[in-house]
Amino acid sequence: MMNKLFSEKVYRIIRQIPSGKVSTYGLVARKLNSKAYRAVGTACRKNPNAPEVPCHRVVNSNGLVGNYSGDRGIKGKIVLLEKEGVKVRNNRILDFNKVLHRF
Repeated sequence: MMNKLFSEKVYRIIRQIPSGKVSTYGLVARKLNSKAYRAVGTACRKNPNAPEVPCHRVVNSNGLVGNYSGDRGIKGKIVLLEKEGVKVRNNRILDFNKVLHRF
């Protein structure tokens, strides 16, 4: 079972990612002094407050969009990112380093 306290910490960090930027599961974990990037992904998958808690802004460290359990899955994630000005092609973030938010 996912630790609710850990999830709440993840959501607090994710809320710091500005619109038009993305961060990675690993960077979120590192901000929490953890190596548990998979647990960050699980917290995102179980996010009950999307898109207010913008888990759509958390992507893979290789620039791929990654999964999304919110409305319309990966396509929905891409729509949300593109509405914020993040360009995506073939499920990959364009200009990844330019839009990457580091904490």
